[in-house]
Amino acid sequence: MDLSALTIQQLRYVVAVDRHRSFRDAALASHVSQPALSMQIKKLEELLDVCVFDRSKQPVIVTEKGGRVVAQAKLALEHFERIGSAAGRQEELSGTFRLGIIPTLLPTLVPLFLSQFTRAHPSINLEIVEAKTTTLLRGLREGAIDGGLAATPLDVAGVHERVLCHEGFFVYLPEGHALLSRGRIHQADLMDEHVWLLSEGHCFRTQVLHLCSADRRHGGRQCSVQCESFETLIGIVDSGLGVTIVPELVVRALPAARQAAHVRPFAIPEPVREISFLHAREQERVQAADALVHSLRSALPPDLVGRKPRRNAVLKPVAPPRK
Repeated sequence: MDLSALTIQQLRYVVAVDRHRSFRDAALASHVSQPALSMQIKKLEELLDVCVFDRSKQPVIVTEKGGRVVAQAKLALEHFERIGSAAGRQEELSGTFRLGIIPTLLPTLVPLFLSQFTRAHPSINLEIVEAKTTTLLRGLREGAIDGGLAATPLDVAGVHERVLCHEGFFVYLPEGHALLSRGRIHQADLMDEHVWLLSEGHCFRTQVLHLCSADRRHGGRQCSVQCESFETLIGIVDSGLGVTIVPELVVRALPAARQAAHVRPFAIPEPVREISFLHAREQERVQAADALVHSLRSALPPDLVGRKPRRNAVLKPVAPPRK
């Protein structure tokens, strides 16, 4: 098969349609007219004698053979872009860096490091994308994002984890609750409590379910609410309904008086979540990633960065997706 007529732009268009599952949206993202994009993809399909996309479906779906073409197109583009990286290492601290962040870290981590990072590296255009763990991992594997911030350990093949800190878990209680009289809360103390949780898909939810069930022999009462923020859970508890569990950076953002009135730590060994910077093992933008990690570690509270929890105190996040 003579592939001399195959172009890099055609491969980019194929990957764009796969990502957006729409010829129209892919064209908009590629800054080209839809007819021009469609024509180039059609040329690629004719050259390979393969129908890459089933256009009769909405959204567009990738055919079985097309899936293999898309996978190879992504690899080809990744290696093509490495030519520029290899020739311009000194230019690496510029350009766009796409950073995925899980929702339970986004509101607390971004305000800590973003201003410092943008001042120190004005030539880097940092694009921040909110993504749950499974989406973040897929983005890393497919090259849609350059790095990520998530709860670990995930132990996913092809993804490297650089631990940043360990963040504790705290119990948030309503006014007048009996457990407020205690200095520390044991997991078993929550056995008969209504524990409000984030919606499904959040790794923090999985960690809390593990934490709350660890000492329960007779089951427990967890209450789900379709919400994406700790602020909502705290508001529910403030209304007098149940209790919830929140991470340490959320607690530290509360006024001291509110912390004293509503928040209690867990008994030692306190449960924590490990927070790491993730990137593909064969990542090329090493200097930009190093700069991000340095900014994050500098901006995080030193006691979180230097914390050395017991191994069994680190709660496992959501299991990685199957291949």
